[in-house]
Amino acid sequence: MSSASSHEGKRVLITGAAGFLGSHLCDRFIKEGMQVVGMDNLITGDLRNIEHLFKLKEFEFYHCDVSNFIHVPGRLDYILHFASPASPIDYLKIPIQTLKVGSLGTHNCLGLAKAKGARILVASTSEIYGDPLEHPQKETYWGNVNPIGPRGVYDEAKRFQEAMTMAYHTFHGLETRIVRIFNTYGPRMRLNDGRALPAFIGQALRGEDLTVFGDGSQTRSFCYVDDLIEGIYRLLMSDYHLPVNIGNPDQITLKEFAEEIIALTGTKQKIVYKPLPQDDPKQRQPDISLAKKLLNWKPKVNRAEGVKITYEYFKSLPKEELYKQPKEFQSRK
Repeated sequence: MSSASSHEGKRVLITGAAGFLGSHLCDRFIKEGMQVVGMDNLITGDLRNIEHLFKLKEFEFYHCDVSNFIHVPGRLDYILHFASPASPIDYLKIPIQTLKVGSLGTHNCLGLAKAKGARILVASTSEIYGDPLEHPQKETYWGNVNPIGPRGVYDEAKRFQEAMTMAYHTFHGLETRIVRIFNTYGPRMRLNDGRALPAFIGQALRGEDLTVFGDGSQTRSFCYVDDLIEGIYRLLMSDYHLPVNIGNPDQITLKEFAEEIIALTGTKQKIVYKPLPQDDPKQRQPDISLAKKLLNWKPKVNRAEGVKITYEYFKSLPKEELYKQPKEFQSRK
């Protein structure tokens, strides 16, 4: 897309900067020649994801919670709101914080964008489609979400986020962008975050059986992180304000995926089956026709290549990371 020189002097705020996607976004926008302001409360983020950036003059970091009042001195040209727990193991433990960052946090970011005259992109999710009755899912599909189910705290937070963002666009004329992100993987994921890929690889590395929920026939579509970041960047720089799916439409059943991980890692362990969690989506596959047409974007990294890179990353982590338990989150109102 654009050359770095065209962004010289531009300044971008990235919330959730120490998270999996946020940290990759920081890298990308610094590479584009921008000044990056990272913000994170470190509930699920990890400073190790961005420690390589602290020595750069192009990077600054604020340790704060966007659900509270936020202020960033100086100009801002862009805001990318990526602060939120993003895996069930997190948002089931901190449901209220999850709802707050999607509502109050989004409101604060939109208010800041309005005050600064900045363009804002918010990170929505394929979860707004719930357990979809349409397959694959187009942006025009309204979804099949259980608002009071265990996943509702995340799904409804993101649905509200989209509604609030559209209201700011319509009422205040704010430049807004909405990306609906499908399953993404790559280096800097947490091994213990509960999602399928890190769970399978973590179990294989520990010599444990791989856990598949239900009969394993439910599908997922995995997009490598570099492809996703490219799609997000193109959407931010576009003139389109309605939601856009970014993901890889190459779907696979979770049973088949577990078998791929066993083959890749060479583990002798087997697959074990456990009951399917409530409201777990049976199918998840993006229709990316709009992204292809609008952004000239499609994923380039195939699953075999991306999973191998991710596996090597997990193998390189300190041994204690393999056995690290998920964070115990402090209970807050």
